[in-house]
Amino acid sequence: MSGSIEVLENPVLPVSSSKEQARLLDSRLHSIISLDPTAFEQAVHADRQGSGGPLAGALILIKDNIEVAGMPTTAGSLALVNNATNRDAPLVTRLRTAGLVILGKTNLSEWANIRSNHSISGWSAVGGQTRNPWALDRNPCGSSSGSGAAVAAGIVRLAIGTETDGSITCPAAMNGIVGLKLTVGLVSRTYIVPISHSQDTAGPMTASVKEAAELLSVIAGSDPADPATSEADKHKADYATLLDAGSLRAKRIGVMRFASGFGTDTAFETSLAILRELGAVLVDIKKFDDSAIGRNELPVLLTELKVDLAKYLQSSPAAIPVRSLADVIAFNNSHQREEMALFGQETFEQAERTKGLDDPAYVKARRDNFVAAGPNGIDKLLKDNNVVALVGPTMPPAWKIDAVNGDQSSGGGAGSLAAVAGYPHLTVPMGLVKGLPVGLSFIGPRWSEALLLSLGYAYEQARGPFPKPKFYRSIEESPEVTPLLEPKH
Repeated sequence: MSGSIEVLENPVLPVSSSKEQARLLDSRLHSIISLDPTAFEQAVHADRQGSGGPLAGALILIKDNIEVAGMPTTAGSLALVNNATNRDAPLVTRLRTAGLVILGKTNLSEWANIRSNHSISGWSAVGGQTRNPWALDRNPCGSSSGSGAAVAAGIVRLAIGTETDGSITCPAAMNGIVGLKLTVGLVSRTYIVPISHSQDTAGPMTASVKEAAELLSVIAGSDPADPATSEADKHKADYATLLDAGSLRAKRIGVMRFASGFGTDTAFETSLAILRELGAVLVDIKKFDDSAIGRNELPVLLTELKVDLAKYLQSSPAAIPVRSLADVIAFNNSHQREEMALFGQETFEQAERTKGLDDPAYVKARRDNFVAAGPNGIDKLLKDNNVVALVGPTMPPAWKIDAVNGDQSSGGGAGSLAAVAGYPHLTVPMGLVKGLPVGLSFIGPRWSEALLLSLGYAYEQARGPFPKPKFYRSIEESPEVTPLLEPKH
């Protein structure tokens, strides 16, 4: 199999055939955990209601840590296979109101990749291993692995992912699609399986920047049940109407040289040349000390995970066997063969030993962490260099799936700055490295989604059409790589 499914111009009426197409293509990717049995009824309702906006009738997939009525929300764990709450997350309610058709739920790195430092991104006990459509032996990154792979493969053009640190932007970059990690508080987190109330956010994963802008316009807004969103209504906009192909003209853009390299240099320099041609003034930023983030982020996440996950589990009306992190750890220990054969849960065990949100060590780590990434990080970089946004390569190209050693990423990018600060981060496909996609990151201050989307749109329009994945068994089969492996004499 090669190539991708053509997305229908009007996917409302043939949704049943779209479900069959999804099953066929996804049989090799494992990007979808479940298909919504009500998708056809949703489509008929959307058709009868008439146009409700640019995305009315469009198919969308939802990451399976976000509640959708009528479907279980598993976070990829067997402990939650019966977690059918019959609740829609507020962002899902907004999607339905706008006439989008929920096709199903996507696979993810189990528990959003917080269980172990030796995990395999894209693997969950419920959904198995998600594969990258560019090369099936390559990792799709995570934790929004299925959302990234499904959009790249052409199953849908729209998906929702979630991010605590890298979980939207990494799979978007490695699958060759657009991903937008939002300002924390622009979109509700209610009825989403959490890691961290200070860093978690949902966001768009789409085939184009315009679609990301349209999708954000639907899901943004305040939710009384999520205090972080109290200012969202004041800041949300009709983002698609603000897109401007000339938006880079005379804009000063900071180039994150301190977060560059890892095999992306040629593609990055090509993208910088495009930015210059569009009139951007590029300012090199060579140094940034992120050691304070390195020291403080994990203690913050572990402390918040224990508290926030228990609050979510206790709120579920479903008959689930876990109501705390300690319960989840015990469940995994009693289901070793299904849950623990590939990697353990040492990160969960670390989190269980934390002392709560009143622990002075946590309070200090949270304060130091935010200040290092926000006021003394992104804000200071923007001000000191007199730039409106920062750019850099998002991540290296996809590494191979490795069931023995776990993820083998060489690291890279500056995504943790935006994640820890709670600021927005847009990634747009910028090129191929030996046949594998890499992304260009745009990072800005709090509530700067409209700016980043417009800058990314201008770049995307000038870059031109991006190649489609070919579903190679390995990238070594691709015409970009195969000749390089042959003997020359």
